[in-house]
Amino acid sequence: MESGAFRHAFAVTEFRALWGAMAVVRAGTQLGRVALAVLAYERTGSAAVTALVYALTLVPALVGGPLLGGLADRYPRRRLIAVCGLARAGLIALVAVPGIPLPVLCALVFASQLLESPAVAAQMALTPDILPEDVYQAGIAIQHLTSQIVSLAGFAAGGVLVAAVGTSGSLTLNAAAFALAALIVLRGVRPHPTARTAGDGEGRRGGPLEGLRLLVSDHRLRSLLALAMLAGFQVVPEALAAPYAAGTGQGTAMVGLLMAAIPVGNVLGVFLFTRFCSTEARLRLLGPLACAASAPLVASALIPGPVAALVLWALVGMLGAYQVTANAEFVRIVPTERRGQVLGIASAALVAAQGLGMIVGGLLATHLGVTGALGVAGAAGLAAG
Repeated sequence: MESGAFRHAFAVTEFRALWGAMAVVRAGTQLGRVALAVLAYERTGSAAVTALVYALTLVPALVGGPLLGGLADRYPRRRLIAVCGLARAGLIALVAVPGIPLPVLCALVFASQLLESPAVAAQMALTPDILPEDVYQAGIAIQHLTSQIVSLAGFAAGGVLVAAVGTSGSLTLNAAAFALAALIVLRGVRPHPTARTAGDGEGRRGGPLEGLRLLVSDHRLRSLLALAMLAGFQVVPEALAAPYAAGTGQGTAMVGLLMAAIPVGNVLGVFLFTRFCSTEARLRLLGPLACAASAPLVASALIPGPVAALVLWALVGMLGAYQVTANAEFVRIVPTERRGQVLGIASAALVAAQGLGMIVGGLLATHLGVTGALGVAGAAGLAAG
């Protein structure tokens, strides 16, 4: 990437506001997830209920993406981000009320996460409109790096904060983060016209099917989404970190290190890939890197041991840096008046691919062992790539 592209992206006032709001939301969400997990276990003592409540922070994307992503095309995106942020602040503030019945808590969390889909679609769709073309990919890389770093730091600091201020206090901070992000967007991002024109009534009636039709009919979008969905193979190690550590005689500390290996490698890979490769080079490397990202999983099956796993899994994350370019090109190619719809469908597909990859990886591990499951995932990822 051209020298100074990161600096030039940050020089755009609207991008700084959008980036700052995203970072605040991500930090608050990670804190909220830790608090919800602790709260659910304290209230029920059930690992199954705890897992269910935690899943409610992830699963709604499968519904919200296709059904609500199109809102980012029908309404001004700046306003949509702010309205969703304020609504989520109110919902999570209710979750923070001590003694709230668990079914009500689950419903509120599900509703809050549904609103994440149109907000994220609006943010992604707005980014190409506020950044010059020559620094657009730098902006996407900054957003991706920030998301990964804040997620890692959020989980690490979340436990400390929950212990210090309690679950209700942590959820109140989560609600405050949503409200603050909405204010940042309202103050820092200028109004932009609605993407969907008045004469687009027919496409509007088509709803998610219209976005799906566009996605299927454009070979470029199909290819980029397929490359991104290879993440379904590449996330398998995260799902198998605990049994892998146990199988090598390691404790819970190693589980945390193994789970962090891919995100840490990805942060390093994205920085190096976007900082030192030109846009043309990154596009040429999309295919080779997408295939190569699964290769370390095969090596992980052949070279057992926690140290080798840490190195090889981090390499999976580094090679997975191609995802940033694939995502940026995908958003750039989609017509602005359809970005919300198409991005919502693509986001749901990515979540589904990763969830399915983790489930299948776990099933394979019960029959083939952890290393066998890793080898199959790596070989399948190479073949699919």
